[in-house]
Amino acid sequence: MKEDFFKYQAPTTPFAPGLEIDSASGNYITDIAGKKYLDMVAGVSALPLGHCHPKIIAAVKTQLDRYMHVMVYGEYSQQPAVELCKLLASTMPAPLEMTYLVNSGTEAIEASIKLARTVTQRSEIIAMKNCYHGNTLGSLSLMDYEERKAPFRPLLPDVNHIQFNCLPDLNKITERTAAVIMETIQGGAGFIMPDERWFNALREKCTATGSLLILDEIQPGVGRTGTMWHFQQYGIVPDVVVSGKGLAGGLPIGSLTASAAHLNHFKTSPMLGHITTFGGNPVIASAALATLKAVVEDGYMERMKMMELRFRESLLSKNIVQVRGTGLMLAAILPDAKYTAAIVDRCREKGVIFFLLLFEKRAIRITPPYTVTMDEIDHACNILKETIAEFYN
Repeated sequence: MKEDFFKYQAPTTPFAPGLEIDSASGNYITDIAGKKYLDMVAGVSALPLGHCHPKIIAAVKTQLDRYMHVMVYGEYSQQPAVELCKLLASTMPAPLEMTYLVNSGTEAIEASIKLARTVTQRSEIIAMKNCYHGNTLGSLSLMDYEERKAPFRPLLPDVNHIQFNCLPDLNKITERTAAVIMETIQGGAGFIMPDERWFNALREKCTATGSLLILDEIQPGVGRTGTMWHFQQYGIVPDVVVSGKGLAGGLPIGSLTASAAHLNHFKTSPMLGHITTFGGNPVIASAALATLKAVVEDGYMERMKMMELRFRESLLSKNIVQVRGTGLMLAAILPDAKYTAAIVDRCREKGVIFFLLLFEKRAIRITPPYTVTMDEIDHACNILKETIAEFYN
């Protein structure tokens, strides 16, 4: 199978390990040889409840027996999608009451850019330096990493950048700014947390200039940091919230939530302002409903701080210079970037899966399912520390 994988499936990198998957359940992945791997990545934060969670499987099977795709998004009222949008509204502060469902986080980002320009009748979008919001042309345009952008130019015009957590840079937001978009925790940059004073000043500046504040919760959202949405820990009310990754427990989804006044622009300015065939798919919406309900009802968010503390204690090592992030969105920072990829590869050989970050080359990603146990945390951290020591001692 691996030979066919490299021959027929289009690659994204020359370095893919090509792990041959047989099954996955709970916090473990099993390869075709029967070897089990403890998953400390959760599909890059896409599996908050682990692999094949029974509540998600049951919801999907029930919906499959009723109907799958019946019409493009927004034409028919389909109970799973309606209930999902209603549940999302209940997790948001007013006036964030309406959700547009799409197929991925990056599509939701694309739609949010369109919405901001439509609502404000302005063109400038301000993003953060070292941001990552996806890889379609609009999302890629938000990035300031020229090495990744240059092959695809020309990209979206009138995109400018400010420094995350830099108060003076907020003066670059003006009455010609349609929106400021930011990750509530910078992911690819190394799990950088927002400064509370800066975050509040950003909200005030957007309000003063009439610019929309778009928050990317694709990684931190759905309870990963101890609240349903990370921005809730700062008392901020954004204009648009974008979600994806973990929202459907392992199935492809994206969403943007805003006020009805804003999202109604998509039906009139112009009509069909955003179109998606499979957005709101009833099977995926059923999975998302089951995921959100389980995150809330089964007490996972209440355990986040305890699990984070266990990770931080278990990761104490002279070779780990810092642990960034919060909740179960953590990054172990190494002294340099010389061995990061080799350490991740070696841990996988030992049966524990970690991963890398896009821009911060010293970082090892730790974003496990919320179902991870304390013993599994200790085991994974011991393997990681032991492996790092093989390279640095």
